[in-house]
Amino acid sequence: MVRLARFGATAVAVASLTVLVAGTAGVRGQGPGGPAGGQAASKTAGPVSPAAQSATRPVDLGAPAPGARSPRNANYSIDARLDPARRTLGGREIITWRNITPSATSEVRLHLYWNAWKNTRSTWLQDAALGGQRGPLADRPERDWGWTTVTAVRLLGAGAAPPVDLTARGRYVAPDDGNTEDQTLLAVPLPTPVAPGDTVNLEVEWNARVPRTFARTGGVGRFFFLAQWFPKVAVLEPEGWNAHQFHAGTEFFSDYGVYDVRLRVPTGWLVGATGTQRSRQDNGDGTTTHRYLQEDVHDFAWTTSPDFVERRRRFTHRGLPAVDMRLLLQPEHVEQAERHFAATAAVLRFYGEWFGPYPYGHVTIVDPAWQSGAGGMEYPTLFTAGTRWLAPAGVTRPEGVTVHEAGHQFWYGIVGNNEFEHAWLDEGFNTFATARAQEAAGFPNFLEERYFGGFVPWVFDIPLSRHLEDGWDGYRLAAESDAQATPSWRYFPATGGSITYSKTALWLHTLERHLGWPTVQRILSTHFTRWQFRHPRPEDFFAVANDVSGQDLTWFFDEVYRGSNAFDYAVADLTTRPKRVRGYVDEGGRPTFVDRDIGRGIFETTVVVRREGEATFPVDVAVRFADGAVQRVRWDGRARWKALHFERPARAVSAEVDPDGVLLLDVNLTNNSRTLEPAAGRAATRWAVQWLGWVQDLLMTYAFFV
Repeated sequence: MVRLARFGATAVAVASLTVLVAGTAGVRGQGPGGPAGGQAASKTAGPVSPAAQSATRPVDLGAPAPGARSPRNANYSIDARLDPARRTLGGREIITWRNITPSATSEVRLHLYWNAWKNTRSTWLQDAALGGQRGPLADRPERDWGWTTVTAVRLLGAGAAPPVDLTARGRYVAPDDGNTEDQTLLAVPLPTPVAPGDTVNLEVEWNARVPRTFARTGGVGRFFFLAQWFPKVAVLEPEGWNAHQFHAGTEFFSDYGVYDVRLRVPTGWLVGATGTQRSRQDNGDGTTTHRYLQEDVHDFAWTTSPDFVERRRRFTHRGLPAVDMRLLLQPEHVEQAERHFAATAAVLRFYGEWFGPYPYGHVTIVDPAWQSGAGGMEYPTLFTAGTRWLAPAGVTRPEGVTVHEAGHQFWYGIVGNNEFEHAWLDEGFNTFATARAQEAAGFPNFLEERYFGGFVPWVFDIPLSRHLEDGWDGYRLAAESDAQATPSWRYFPATGGSITYSKTALWLHTLERHLGWPTVQRILSTHFTRWQFRHPRPEDFFAVANDVSGQDLTWFFDEVYRGSNAFDYAVADLTTRPKRVRGYVDEGGRPTFVDRDIGRGIFETTVVVRREGEATFPVDVAVRFADGAVQRVRWDGRARWKALHFERPARAVSAEVDPDGVLLLDVNLTNNSRTLEPAAGRAATRWAVQWLGWVQDLLMTYAFFV
């Protein structure tokens, strides 16, 4: 653990952060008097009278100061030391936090995420059990577990005022499920409430045991990837603290600020971290301290290993700011360096053109160690990719995960939605944009199967379409598991990913086909511009979509967001026959029985379409005739069924509902069409070719070993 001379080091740290966040409200010292407040609910705050809000205080307390991109109301000066041999991490931080809400608060809440892996009684591991993961996680050996213990919390006074020790006041709270054994959220009552616009400085010291990777943070061998590693202040909203326990199916939420971090690691170990390295000091004891600084971000993650191979490239594209790309590779993946850079550059280009430019000027790509479990995760200005030793050129590995995690620099990093409650606002948006960017970049994307424990790849000559990349195959099995409007942390763990990632990507792609890409692109770019470095909610996006499209899309969001109904349209029946009459007709002044053609080559066709699911969407119905003509009819899709009648000089050959595949949320495509043409020959050919392919694979595998 790093311990510094308390008063001198504190003064330097606070002074440093004060300069970096200049323009914000002044620091207010907290005296020892006043009530010790703090409630156990997740949102705790008291009202402030209008008279208490002075005329000198800005109306928008969260408005960025001149020269800042974000409110910079949650700032950190951190000293930390990693001991790889003992797998321990000791730290001390100064949190400079400003209340930017119109309500006072009598406590501060701190996230202690690593306590999710302290024991099997944590809420995270109980959630994992619901998702079918409890067994392998709970059975880990003793050395794999991790935790965080806060050893001191002090409220720093202004000037020469002594600090107030708050350590004994802290208590664990469980606002989500009442689990008294969960220790991922710490409430610390304050001596006096923090008024709107006021700032407090908290000094926090802690010790941690680094786990073998849980949820993509931890260490394996000589590779360490450390995320959510420090006590982090939660987000105060006008309604109170938006502070949830750590759940297995959700991620994180925090305010923007400045991070000034000093990391002490073994000498010779490379370090990658949020921000840029400002200094490096050899301590003379076998350790080196690396200082990293980053402004206007809402998190800080880092990695270290003596085995990294470092590569650098510079992204440039007309109309967009240049970005320095730093890649930390595993030695066995060095030949894949350019593929990582190309994928990252594709995001910087296409996301930059579609949504808005990347503002930071640097990004670090981390290739995690084999079996580290740290791949595919995003943090500000840094992300982990993921690849294999054998990575065929026709498969988007490492491109796919690299594009997705680089894309999170935009959706999560710059637009900072609440991932506890509305994870789809970044994960879903980014899944949609990932598939689109891969397509725009022209990355080959063919079906891959892996054999022998996933080690040996085999690429089939079957290109994968965008809607499969959106996650249609997984979504259709979980379509009715939860309404998307349910807070993300309350999704059923086994299916929450399909609702968060896949459903959102599919309904955005559906909107693209319904409204057109130019309209959807303007919706997303407008949302990005309005809400960068802020915390949008779902209703904010819906307002942008209505505004930009010029349409009231409430009906659509009612179906895809507020409801959990499935979409399923079908062609229930198709008949076509010559126009005839059989029965009695009036001829010669009396009823006469007839059975004859009356259409002179005209055929009557009837198509019955059905809404098998509960959700509704307008769809086209296309009927193809033997003379090559195609007739299309728009159906609003609201009734349970509709019969369509046609009279044409040709027989109908087939009928199809949603022939253009606009409704990508349809969970059953096998009932979307009917044909009157014999298809046995085509089916036999298809199955024969597939069977021959299986035989060929078997023979090639046999030949490989013999």
